[in-house]
Amino acid sequence: MRGKQIRMERIMDRNTGRTIIVPMDHGVTAGPMNGLIDMGRTVDCIAEGGANAVLGHLGLALYGHRRWGRDIGLILHLSASTTLGPDPNEKVLVNTVTNALKMGADAVSVHVNIGAGSEARMLEDLGKVAVECMEWGMPLLAMMYPRGPSIEDERGVEAVALAARAGAELGADLIKTVYTGDPDTFREVTRGCPVPVVVAGGSKTGEAATLAMIEGAIEGGAAGISIGRNVFGHPHPAQFLRAAAAVVHQGRSAEEAMEMMEL
Repeated sequence: MRGKQIRMERIMDRNTGRTIIVPMDHGVTAGPMNGLIDMGRTVDCIAEGGANAVLGHLGLALYGHRRWGRDIGLILHLSASTTLGPDPNEKVLVNTVTNALKMGADAVSVHVNIGAGSEARMLEDLGKVAVECMEWGMPLLAMMYPRGPSIEDERGVEAVALAARAGAELGADLIKTVYTGDPDTFREVTRGCPVPVVVAGGSKTGEAATLAMIEGAIEGGAAGISIGRNVFGHPHPAQFLRAAAAVVHQGRSAEEAMEMMEL
């Protein structure tokens, strides 16, 4: 387990115990989009902004690796689907833990949609990957979303809390899930989960709304953020990340962070 501890320190801040992860796995899901055309340049901006890690598929390591700039943690995503598939909520494994080790990854991630028609198989995949991660000392981030025909409210506290707890129970070291909308309800999620929880960014929103969401999540016990489109799709990713880091790692308010954006 010492290997997990060492690798976790590469993707989380040692002093705050929190993390800023920027997912860049959208190229498989939705194809090329603004901010993901030149992945190396985007990774450089993200690293300069102070993020702790980037997350993506094998292509991120193959085509986004830089030989310059600040270092940054690498989380390789092992599951995928596309928006053109018959069921975009059905995630299948497309990479392995051992290959992620060979590629120099500091952690791996798996996506599970709780409530989807293929939930059982995705949970099975998560459990198998977790056991393999324990064998190799590889940290595992589980993206646990309440999403599917049986879910009435994808941000409902009961569904989100169940999703987060399921991921932890099956061996994940870090959970990524949706924000429930306010600190009090999100605190129910974090209190019920024995491993750190980070919040997803969701669809693209304005700077003020995103920073307010980050502030609320941290107040509700979140261990950080995992935000993609609102970072790599921003005109100035490094500047926005510095503002987000002020909230996550320095305890600044969203209002104070917005003032940083205006400088």
